[in-house]
Amino acid sequence: MNAQYISLKGTITNNVDVEGIHILNKTSRFNTVSDSHGVFEIRVAIHDTLLFSSIKFILKEIVITDQIFKEEKLEIALEEMVNQLDEVIVGNRLTGNIATDLKNIKVEETFNFDDVGIPGFKGIPKEKIVPVAAAAFPTNVNIEALYKHISGYYRKLKTKRKWTAENNAIARIIDYYGFTFFEEAFQIPRNRIYDFLLFCSETTSLESDFEKQNLSLVLEIFKVNSKEYISRIVTKKN
Repeated sequence: MNAQYISLKGTITNNVDVEGIHILNKTSRFNTVSDSHGVFEIRVAIHDTLLFSSIKFILKEIVITDQIFKEEKLEIALEEMVNQLDEVIVGNRLTGNIATDLKNIKVEETFNFDDVGIPGFKGIPKEKIVPVAAAAFPTNVNIEALYKHISGYYRKLKTKRKWTAENNAIARIIDYYGFTFFEEAFQIPRNRIYDFLLFCSETTSLESDFEKQNLSLVLEIFKVNSKEYISRIVTKKN
């Protein structure tokens, strides 16, 4: 017997940060994202479980009761996630002069790629890639730059920078959604989440959509690609 579904209208009642919260129907796999007012709409049946996921709030699950199903609406307040701030060390007494005080404040960054278990470029600032035309211009031959073009050095450097940019994007995505979201919503094993996101990044517009906060498109990418990714894992195992 098929479950009877309704379109449940909901509102997240927190005063701030209510936009972009992901709502997943764990039972049916329907999902959506809240708008700037915390409003969302999602298909549900009685006894379905909704998972509310956001980097700013603690994960929360709501079971669709008979009353919620009958009223066809839901209001919910989420518990704020309290994150530890970066440590700020004040070396000198503040003077009241903003320009002077800013120079005397040291901020110790505590987040790096190791925090999410992925590699990242930690070397010196980027080297400027000289265009081949400029490197070989007759009146100004840049021997070093020309050699780097001929040897493939710049091609390898571009590849490395692309790889680093992907790592940056994937780190931000994992930080935004959290590991549990991918495990719960798409059954991606925790030790394969980075690999899954790399797969999405290489085959879709995931990075640009995430940067533009096109979260509905991002969810659709996760949904479509997770099926293919999981099928590949199963095929490899067999």
